[in-house]
Amino acid sequence: MPFDYLAAFPIPVHVMPPRLRGLLEPVGLSPSQFVEVASMQESDPYGEQAEHLHLLMAVVPGVGDDPVEVLSEAGGGVVEYSVPVGDTRGCSAEFSPSISGYDYVVAVWGNGSFYTFNLAEKVWMALGLTPRCVGNDQQRLVYDDLGLPEFGVAEGEVSSDYLWSLKRSVRWRMSNEYLRRYLWLRGARGVRVFYYSAQLPDIPEVRAIMGGESHVVRKPAEGAAWYELDIREHKGGLLLQLNASVEAVMPALCPEQTADDMLWPGDAQPMTHARANALVGSDSVYLDDRFLQKYEQSAFYDSTPAHAWGQWHCSPSYRGQWSFTECRRVGRNLVQVPMRELYKPKPDREIVHARSFAVDPADLAHVDLNEEHVAAKVQRLLDVLLRLGDGLSALGAIVELNKSAVELTSFDRAEVSANGWLAYPALSRLAQVTPLDMTQQMFLARCKSLHEVWQRIPNGYLRSLLERAGCPRAAVKDLASLKLLQALLNVIQRLNAHEEASDAFASAAEPEGWRDSSEAMAPLFLNNDLRIADAHETMEKCLTTLQRLGFDTANVNAGYGRALDFVMDGVITALGTVATAIEGLLRRTDCSSAGR
Repeated sequence: MPFDYLAAFPIPVHVMPPRLRGLLEPVGLSPSQFVEVASMQESDPYGEQAEHLHLLMAVVPGVGDDPVEVLSEAGGGVVEYSVPVGDTRGCSAEFSPSISGYDYVVAVWGNGSFYTFNLAEKVWMALGLTPRCVGNDQQRLVYDDLGLPEFGVAEGEVSSDYLWSLKRSVRWRMSNEYLRRYLWLRGARGVRVFYYSAQLPDIPEVRAIMGGESHVVRKPAEGAAWYELDIREHKGGLLLQLNASVEAVMPALCPEQTADDMLWPGDAQPMTHARANALVGSDSVYLDDRFLQKYEQSAFYDSTPAHAWGQWHCSPSYRGQWSFTECRRVGRNLVQVPMRELYKPKPDREIVHARSFAVDPADLAHVDLNEEHVAAKVQRLLDVLLRLGDGLSALGAIVELNKSAVELTSFDRAEVSANGWLAYPALSRLAQVTPLDMTQQMFLARCKSLHEVWQRIPNGYLRSLLERAGCPRAAVKDLASLKLLQALLNVIQRLNAHEEASDAFASAAEPEGWRDSSEAMAPLFLNNDLRIADAHETMEKCLTTLQRLGFDTANVNAGYGRALDFVMDGVITALGTVATAIEGLLRRTDCSSAGR
């Protein structure tokens, strides 16, 4: 039987500080749990709620039932204190940092003023981990397993310093699954070596341990001295100080994540790799498209949507090592994938991830499988931008403003035709999963991305077009892009209304009504307002505008997904109005040229 540290400790569990109880409890076998492997923390250091912790994890060989005696490094919380001293060559030839002769999980060095932390070399090399640094104010190290991949296997702060108090708390955590694998490979236990102190209220249960004394020091009455407990009267309460060694993690592996024997919705028997591989028909699984978020939000994966044979595919892949296949978007928020394809070679944890988003076929009865999804909507936006670029380029050529469509919109029709969205990551970001219950913050961020995609036409080019059309230079000089585009639409729509040819666009006379507001452009102005809607008052104004344009704002109570649909559709329609107006003017030029 494993040793019960909680039961053997003299302070009853029900009056024990929660932090102390956690330090005395063993770690379970859950692979999703993270284990604290190093810590240096202070809370309210001079107050009534003072709490201090210095923690290291030692790698102790063997699987014994007896506790480990208190190790000398518990108090300082460092593997190595200061640097070796000596004035002869080779005096540190035997320098080998350790925790009283044992290996450690996190290398902690300190000298009383400065402290540095890093994952032990043996740990990251044995597990094949790769570090990345999070900079700025955080200054953290994160270790990933890029082979699977699995991110954030271990992480913690790089450093801290001490002057009267600890300037920054440090906490290193490691995946239970990976820590246990390392200990299993070493045939060793993970032992918490720590110093803990806390200011406690003066309560009878703790006074009973003191036996009427004002200061007592306690150790186990028999067996290994795995703790040294000091309790004394202090500031009207009781100060508890504890040095201890607690076996927290045994060398037993976490249950492996496997895709075999998982029961999928709508299936009567568990699925296995062999059974899935034998499937011949179109046994499809429907997944909530939030299954894609894991891959969309990490640069390590490729999750670019692809359009082929009239269907949109979204099959995430990882650096050419593995890939989902035949994942097809259906409806607004669903992904359809054949079961056989789902079980094709890839890490089982990826299939387990997909299973967590599986949709019961019975729930599909009330789902419109033909509703437009976000990738198709972004493609419609791209199509109208390509049309707009072509139209503006052709219109400029008439008045000797020679700019290609690519220079005007940054999108190349030939590139899109050959390689889809690969050259335009902004489109993929805009087409990321848009759940119906998306938050206001997510909605505003997506509106900002939408604005950045379509608003690329140089203002100077639009001003030049308007000046050629007769608009006063002084009047257009200070107009921003939206007002410029609106003015251009007004000019062209007036020419179209009178069925003028495109050579009438160039004029020395000021066009009538070119400054007018256009209702057709309202969605673009709304999108611009939402881009900067960081204040509550601005958001209220935007909701009012949404309502004025025909959107039922009561829907936002359940999320902003429908609001995003409405804004994107409005932007596409508005840009399409401008593109159609330009195309209409240019067509009459073609017709008149053919007549001559």
